[in-house]
Amino acid sequence: MSRSGYYEWRGRPRSDRAQENELLVKYIEQIHADSRGTYGSPRVHAELTLGLGMTVNRKRVERLMREAGIQGLYRRRRSWTTVRDPTAEPAPDLVNRQFTVDEPDRLWITDITEHPTEEGKLYCAAVMDAYSRLIIGWSIANHMRTELVTDALGMAILRREPETDTTILHSDHGSQYTSWAFGKRLRTAGILASMGTVGDCYDCETVFRRSSPV
Repeated sequence: MSRSGYYEWRGRPRSDRAQENELLVKYIEQIHADSRGTYGSPRVHAELTLGLGMTVNRKRVERLMREAGIQGLYRRRRSWTTVRDPTAEPAPDLVNRQFTVDEPDRLWITDITEHPTEEGKLYCAAVMDAYSRLIIGWSIANHMRTELVTDALGMAILRREPETDTTILHSDHGSQYTSWAFGKRLRTAGILASMGTVGDCYDCETVFRRSSPV
């Protein structure tokens, strides 16, 4: 390309399409910011067309977001940590989804969560006091064997020293919680076992989302 041709190209006014794209990216950035960075191209496109009444192709929105490095927050596929033992007899449901109590150490809730790391998966078992929503016992390991949950329970017992037959521990039907070793630990400490009914898979998880650190 000649020097004169280059300067002629630089001096040309920007096309209408380029100016439209520049304005559209500004709208996209604002919508994305208002969503706290969670909206992907489908939601952004819906806001542009349904919310602002703009006529724009979804693929165009996807391309502009990709070129601008704008990406939404996508949920990771859920990894289940509850594996039932069909031969084990679960404890009765003593809670019936009533997680509000008037005193500490009347209802404890326990669950296992999975956490991916660069070195592999880690599992955390935690025990929460339903009264204060504080985590009172926990254990972390690279496995989900029974000792993961018994160690978390042991910490809670040592820290709180619950009175016999006054504390309920509510869990799901995971094989760790229906194991003989876990049941023996509960009986030794005088803690009453409780398990949610089958189908209440979010029984403990929902409560844990509102928990507080120790």
